[in-house]
Amino acid sequence: MTNSTPDKSKRRLLIGGVGLAAAAAGIAVALRRQARQTQADAVLTDVWSAAFDTPAGGQLQLASLRGQPLLINFWATWCAPCVKELPELNEFQREFASKGWKVVGLAIDKPEAVQAFLRKVPVDFELGLAALTGTDLARKLGNPQGALPFSVAIGANGQVFWRKLGPTSLAELRELANSKA
Repeated sequence: MTNSTPDKSKRRLLIGGVGLAAAAAGIAVALRRQARQTQADAVLTDVWSAAFDTPAGGQLQLASLRGQPLLINFWATWCAPCVKELPELNEFQREFASKGWKVVGLAIDKPEAVQAFLRKVPVDFELGLAALTGTDLARKLGNPQGALPFSVAIGANGQVFWRKLGPTSLAELRELANSKA
């Protein structure tokens, strides 16, 4: 008969080592999640503290829109896909305002260009003159290239749940809104 004590010790050490490795992996995952959440919270703090002049001469405080579904669209008058999607964003605002949705357009442009554009193509949703501050905010929200158009949806709970680089369509926005109804 062989002595099994060394085998039992090895097995215990192996099981203990696997247990420690699993615990370490779990801690690492939790720390990464916490770091991502902290980063997301910091970005949302930037969103809710942002304020922009409006083309009409007022102020747009994003904090005033907190607590409702929000679609933020970064655009410019010189961006052909941006200009093409504005009427669809406007229609989305009309259709879904009764469900609490707000659309905000943040123009990465000169005030004079936006004002002249709006005289030709008026919109019903809120607009902010974001300039470079808007580009920085778009990057923080997940658009590292700063390309346009770029849209972000934030739920009534204050969390970003959708991002899109490139033009949207009314059908896509309807589906988005209905999926969060």
